[in-house]
Amino acid sequence: MLFGFPLLSLIIWLPILAGISVLATGGDRNAQLARWIALIGSLAGLLVAIPLYTRFDPLTNGMQFVEYRLWIEHFNIHYHLGVDGIAMPLILLNCFTTPLVVIAGWEVISKRVSQYMGAFLIMSGIVNGVFSSLDAILFYVFWEASLIPMFLIIGVWGGANRVYAAIKFFLYTLLGSLLMLVAFIYLYRVSGGSFSILDYHQLPLPLAPQILIFIAFLLAFAVKVPMWPVHTWLPDAHVEAPTGGSVVLAAILLKMGGYGFLRFSLPIVPDASHQLSGMMIVLSLLAVVYIGLVALVQADMKKLIAYSSVSHMGFVTLGFFMFNAYGIEGAMVQMISHGFISAAMFLCVGVMYDRLHSRQIADYGGVANKMPVFAAFFMLFAMANAGLPGTSGFVGEFMVIMSAIKVNFWYAFLAATTLITGAAYTLWMYKRVIFGAVAHPGVEGLKDIGRRETLILAVLAAAVLGMGLYPLPLMEVMHTTVDDLLTHVGRSKL
Repeated sequence: MLFGFPLLSLIIWLPILAGISVLATGGDRNAQLARWIALIGSLAGLLVAIPLYTRFDPLTNGMQFVEYRLWIEHFNIHYHLGVDGIAMPLILLNCFTTPLVVIAGWEVISKRVSQYMGAFLIMSGIVNGVFSSLDAILFYVFWEASLIPMFLIIGVWGGANRVYAAIKFFLYTLLGSLLMLVAFIYLYRVSGGSFSILDYHQLPLPLAPQILIFIAFLLAFAVKVPMWPVHTWLPDAHVEAPTGGSVVLAAILLKMGGYGFLRFSLPIVPDASHQLSGMMIVLSLLAVVYIGLVALVQADMKKLIAYSSVSHMGFVTLGFFMFNAYGIEGAMVQMISHGFISAAMFLCVGVMYDRLHSRQIADYGGVANKMPVFAAFFMLFAMANAGLPGTSGFVGEFMVIMSAIKVNFWYAFLAATTLITGAAYTLWMYKRVIFGAVAHPGVEGLKDIGRRETLILAVLAAAVLGMGLYPLPLMEVMHTTVDDLLTHVGRSKL
């Protein structure tokens, strides 16, 4: 309990109510009021989420902060919430990112300000609901509801092809999720009328139904991650989305797919997870290697970072299906790290786009001559994106590679190629944009980042370095939950 309210309900509904309050400010005549309400609401959400970490018992393998109330009696659907060492860090990441997005759009968004800010706050609360739901239907409602704010953010505030990108994003993610609902209905029937996710973990299902359920979950979660070959919606969505939309899409929404594998696929259908692990490893390595090569030929900075996200998220699914603690914990670290780094990279591109209104690498050059402070921040995030030791980008990838080498040397070898391709495409972009003489007239008039932009990038820099140098506080909260999951799924025999 916090302030007399259940903590998880507060984390979900406080941002949503703050978002509704922002919408209630009306048109752009009250834009400044909308901005301040959004900032206060997002910071309040972050402050409320902090006790989730401080009061969390890392030695407990069950759900914590549990809330359980009957919701729809006829179908035995409950308002059932709880978090463990897998869900809690993702909620903190979401609550950490929302204030940064609000501050990033403070001066950039000048039209429909209240709707823009309100959409991000409402989405923040909905995503917290996804990560804390323990009832399958409640989870599905939050899962699908998260599409609506992002659809509007891309479709209203996006670029020239925003409608195409928004519809493609919506259809891909919606259609993938429909089979997940079919799987939930089947599990409801075979469990004797329960929508409790924890009950599903104990079902003794034969292998054939397990495989079908795994495929149903795979289509929902693979689209969201996104895995190859259902990744094609992501570059379009990133290129057309406003900066804040790209930040939340990469930092938060992609993590919902990774979370789904850990909460549903592995514990509910463990035999099928083992049976189909080879397929998952191949798809993950294709994302790591092939999409990394695709990123090398991109001329648009946002598209390059978008393909980089697909490649880095391939490490996440690869780690899950190694079936050892190093792999799953490394994948979780990679998810949190990618949240920080991708948010920072998209914000850096947004800083330049706001000034020059171009995302083309060829339109820049010599930016360091005019924006030295910005260039220093951008270099840190570029190095982290390339997996430099001492940054958060190194920790998760190293752990996943170490887990892979226990299973098969060639898995680790192919995964490790990202240390070469990642450095190649990131540093190639950085060199062309930041170094050299000022080659374009627009760059000549650039001004360095102000206090607002410095604050955002400094906070993310602290997160990237802090997690890179000392990841133990994050990993401690995962140990017991991951061990419990591996005991249930079947620990690797290696």
